[in-house]
Amino acid sequence: MDARILLASGFVALAAIAGVLVVAAAPEKPAPASLAEARLAAPTPKPAQKRAQKPALPPVPAKDEPFVIKRILPIKGAIRYGEWHWDDAGVPPGPIMVTVDLKARVISVFRGGYEIGAAAVLLGTDDKPTPLGIFPITQKDRNHVSNIYTGAPMPYMQRLTNDGITLHGSDVALGYASHGCVGMPDAFAAKLFDTTKLGDKVYITRGKQVGLGDNLVGT
Repeated sequence: MDARILLASGFVALAAIAGVLVVAAAPEKPAPASLAEARLAAPTPKPAQKRAQKPALPPVPAKDEPFVIKRILPIKGAIRYGEWHWDDAGVPPGPIMVTVDLKARVISVFRGGYEIGAAAVLLGTDDKPTPLGIFPITQKDRNHVSNIYTGAPMPYMQRLTNDGITLHGSDVALGYASHGCVGMPDAFAAKLFDTTKLGDKVYITRGKQVGLGDNLVGT
């Protein structure tokens, strides 16, 4: 009996010693006091470095391309008042450019350098001359009526300036004049109206002679 008690006491003592050794071998790691502390204890990831972006280059403005005359309509002699010509058969698509020569009193229409139309025109007087220069078409009105000149009809109107200078259909006859506008026969004005778009340029010159191979830009 004493031997069993002694043996049992020995086993208890050995178990107690083993428990102390196990506890001593495990490293102490205190639990965080709160969830906030647990989050703070985690390593903070480094922010991703942004790649340096190159500054955008400014857009390059478009330049006028050379507009070389490739064909002149075969018109014999001077164009008489009320006369007009139009031939765009076989002419490929291309930019439209219109020229008006105040000395010859003629308007010409070019598509991609090919002359497709020409007509005699009415122009302004010395008191109200047709201006020289390069004018983009800024407005189009097929059935325009003037609000400046007492409701005068101006069919197929195409505006060139803000003070009333336009291209439009008119009764073109010897002795007639405009208030600075470029008047042309109605049938020709209708074809021109259907051919142009806003932004197309009209070059108004005085005595500028052009021929095959000439560059219309800068006239």
